[in-house]
Amino acid sequence: MTTLPLVFDAPKRTKPPRHLADLTQEQRRAAVAELGLPAFRADQLSRHYFSRLTADPAAMTDLPAGRRDELVATLLPELLTEVRHVETDNGMTRKTLWKLHDGTLVESVLMRYRRKAAGTAERDDRVTVCISSQAGCGMACPFCATGQGGLTRNLSTAEIVEQAAAAARLAASGELSGGPTRLSNVVFMGMGEPLANYTRVVAALHRLIDPAPGGLGLSQRSVTVSTVGLVPAIDKLADEGLNVTLAVSLHAPDDELRNTLVPVNTRWPVREVLEAADSYAARTGRRYSIEYAMIRKVNDQPWRADLLGELLSGRLAHVNLIPLNPTPGSDWDASPKPVEDEFRLRLAAHGVPVTVRDTRGREIDGACGQLAAKA
Repeated sequence: MTTLPLVFDAPKRTKPPRHLADLTQEQRRAAVAELGLPAFRADQLSRHYFSRLTADPAAMTDLPAGRRDELVATLLPELLTEVRHVETDNGMTRKTLWKLHDGTLVESVLMRYRRKAAGTAERDDRVTVCISSQAGCGMACPFCATGQGGLTRNLSTAEIVEQAAAAARLAASGELSGGPTRLSNVVFMGMGEPLANYTRVVAALHRLIDPAPGGLGLSQRSVTVSTVGLVPAIDKLADEGLNVTLAVSLHAPDDELRNTLVPVNTRWPVREVLEAADSYAARTGRRYSIEYAMIRKVNDQPWRADLLGELLSGRLAHVNLIPLNPTPGSDWDASPKPVEDEFRLRLAAHGVPVTVRDTRGREIDGACGQLAAKA
């Protein structure tokens, strides 16, 4: 059995440069005032970044021409530098490798799903970006490439937000296959355990959902935070007054197996994780998601499907079955389709809502569990 050192603070590194997205709107106004400018200039700068999706001084014609470069250099420093991107699904899925100010590497994945708006001929595409909250991960789940690489450091609030802002800019530019569109969903399912970087992730959530000029103005229901089950942090998140979706990476219904697949289970076992998720659902009114990677002959037995169904029956929960994605050096494979189908049907027989995830990005190592940020 793998044991996890329960230390969630990342190694200390050079502090990222201060960015507008690190600050509340009042803090932005104070920063602008320090430069000798009226506080309302902070609102204008915020509107350029979050609404107009630009950090180009030349585009900020409502700001004093002689101060634009200074404002941008002070509050909109470049945080992410694209190293490369790769595409699949006819250009509808794009994985980007980013270099941070200190050379740290992280990845994000942008996915476009084509669909028509109900009752019309117009398209209402869903555009989702999967973002990272840490460089690497300290949770040590053995079937996940990110977990196998260990934790490098936490990302700053702005480094998290800028991944979503970059995705919004790309969607609006029309460079993503399908033409210009808007970012609609953000999922914290990239590199890292979001709730192990709690303070910065919660601040990032506010930047994503706050209306202009304070943030991107996304619907809370379109933002999902994933966790392996850090119970105190789930309880704390429930008290934040947010209404984002919670996703729990369970992967096994019994503690014996989950201790191996998700080592933090030795600290907070299945029962406690589900109770915390129930409390979150009760306080927010939002159904939570149970993420379950289907691993051949490891966690896909019929009796485990029944046990999971018994555990979740009557709970405000939905199961998302995920065909295991291959990772380097792993001997584990995805469950065969007939086994997956039986598992799904057994859950449904217990009255548990269940779907099978439409895996995107597997060919470019951009699917769930595959992000490794290799140069």
